[in-house]
Amino acid sequence: MNRRLFVQNTALALAGTTLINHSLVARLVTDEPYKMKMIRDTVGVFTERGGTIAYLRTREGWVVVDAEFPEQAQHLIDALKKTQDIPFRLLINTHHHGDHTAGNIAFKGRVGQVVAHENSLKNQKAVAEKANTDDKQLYPDTTFGEGWKQNVGSERIRAYYFGPGHTNGDGLIHFENANVLHMGDLMSNRRYPFIDRSAGASIKNWITVLDKTLTTFDAKTIFVFGHAFDPEKITGNKADISAFRDYLEKLLVFVGQEIKAGKSKDDILKATAIPGVTEWQGDGIGRSLQAAYEELTMAK
Repeated sequence: MNRRLFVQNTALALAGTTLINHSLVARLVTDEPYKMKMIRDTVGVFTERGGTIAYLRTREGWVVVDAEFPEQAQHLIDALKKTQDIPFRLLINTHHHGDHTAGNIAFKGRVGQVVAHENSLKNQKAVAEKANTDDKQLYPDTTFGEGWKQNVGSERIRAYYFGPGHTNGDGLIHFENANVLHMGDLMSNRRYPFIDRSAGASIKNWITVLDKTLTTFDAKTIFVFGHAFDPEKITGNKADISAFRDYLEKLLVFVGQEIKAGKSKDDILKATAIPGVTEWQGDGIGRSLQAAYEELTMAK
């Protein structure tokens, strides 16, 4: 018996069993393109291509937060159904970007409810209309403003909205009993973030959002991040959030000082580092600098 057939047969044999076996299935399927792991007894994370997905298992069915792209969403669906063939009760989007919502379409006809912030829905529709991809979308059918909550089985799920940050429609999704919070792209761990000013982003208020996150959730909370420079570090703690907050604050201070010194936009964009920032890596510093420049100059 070849390895793939062995893995498939083993996974099927374990289907419908305990969460311990769910973790075992995830470890066995090592030849798949994705990674899955449990981070609390009932909550796991999935990564392949796009923003991190979180999933919750309840007696009543699966709850999924974010969906990456259609192929990746199908991988997740297949893997979860092998683990336990129960309904998909909820799909929740943290925000509208395609690497978090393009995979929604894979849940069409499978999921009972799709939830997102009201601005996330508006942004998703606007982007799809511009790209002529309306037929490839599964839009949220339930939206919220300041917040939303719903019980699924024994788990209480609550969404928070603290105002614009990465976009103007980023929700924080908390599995209260498990005490796991999916932050979406409000948290980019040691990786330069995308600051989507076309969708209402605000670096200044993003700092406020992170401050509210730090005070709202406790030291035992596991935080799920939309992206990370190290793919193994898509979960973390308050120290990681504080470090990202510090990055955003130093970004605004640096660009503000450069503007005050009379530097042109082109000169500011030539910077290869932000003073006092040593941990953020990868491509994208130019995007941060430009977003900060635009925010600060338009605010005047």
